[in-house]
Amino acid sequence: MKRRVVVTGVGLVTPLGTGTKKTWDGLLSGRSGVGPITRFDASAHAARIAAEVKDFDSALWFDKKQVKNLDLFVQYGIAAAEFAVKDSGLTITEELGERVGVITGCGMGGLPTIEQYHSVFLNRGPRRITPFFIPRVIPNMPSGHISMRFGAKGPNLSLSTACAAGTHAVGEAFRHIAFGDCDVAITGGTESVVCDLAVGGFGSMKALSTRNDEPERASRPFDLERDGFIIAEGAGMLILEELESARKRGAKIYAEMIGYGQSSDAYHIAAPPENGDGAVRCMKMALNNAGLNPEDVDYINAHGTSTPLNDRGETAAIKTVFGDHARTLAISSTKSMTGHMLGGAGGIESAFTALTLHNQVIAPTINLENPDPACDLDYVPLTAREMSIDVAMSNSFGFGGTNGVIIMKRFG
Repeated sequence: MKRRVVVTGVGLVTPLGTGTKKTWDGLLSGRSGVGPITRFDASAHAARIAAEVKDFDSALWFDKKQVKNLDLFVQYGIAAAEFAVKDSGLTITEELGERVGVITGCGMGGLPTIEQYHSVFLNRGPRRITPFFIPRVIPNMPSGHISMRFGAKGPNLSLSTACAAGTHAVGEAFRHIAFGDCDVAITGGTESVVCDLAVGGFGSMKALSTRNDEPERASRPFDLERDGFIIAEGAGMLILEELESARKRGAKIYAEMIGYGQSSDAYHIAAPPENGDGAVRCMKMALNNAGLNPEDVDYINAHGTSTPLNDRGETAAIKTVFGDHARTLAISSTKSMTGHMLGGAGGIESAFTALTLHNQVIAPTINLENPDPACDLDYVPLTAREMSIDVAMSNSFGFGGTNGVIIMKRFG
């Protein structure tokens, strides 16, 4: 019999603020974290806006040598994990350490470091490449560093499934605990690739919004005038814990994790099918895994990227899965405020889902001023909504056609 799994800690580093309270308050107030790119000269790019983390102080977590040798995606992941562990009140002793896993997701790893040292290589030769180049780049470094930081000696994994990576990490952590491989998991996603190569690459695919003159209005999921996603950075980590373990130590419980689904579109490297077939199968798998009927779900944190194809396809998939109940569901896209954190998005949105259940309030979809007729569901436009929420779902869909869905329920 599967063991019950609960969320006992949340840690966030996002464009809305470093720390969970800053981010959550920003979400509920409908504040956008999007602005002009400051990390590099973006004047040659069609898209010159991004959702950057603006208030992160590396010196609060790392000494000067560590700052120099850790790419930002690793720093964000460690900091979010620190927030989550502190929030959980968990003390990871030598004995407990062997039962604590770390499972994280990341889409692109240390691309800014690759960009930097490719230039060093071309201009100054191979001998000037830092010996920390490889450890700064590889996507499993957040998991590795987090495990070392906390003495977490259980399962240690890093998933790289594009924009579904964070959700897959949380789902796999849930499974590891449910089936007894560990009792606690530090899990989520992290990403930081606001750099020339990433913006140029996504720009060449026509995937990014070019509403450069109105950055705060550029991410507009489900709106008729949406023109692409906003590249973003940040990290979201959760503490998942076996229920009896959490109860024994009197832990605060945000929500219970009850379902996980994954699927493949088997269709296209970047575009979802119009009917959202892969997303349909993924949501159905998560519902089946949770032992729920579609009408049991109250809220969906949508993938909601603000791209023409995703938002139509996701809407179609929700209608297929939920039937008439789709009209009574509350749905919102927090990417309207945070932008799209790629492999980090699912970790952050899993955290938002737990906070939604705990606080019984739904963050809005901002900038939804002129709804696309093909996107005709209740996307909680413009302002936050307090309502009774017993079950919530979070969707993530990635390039390569990979899909991840998690389901949580209100605890108590």
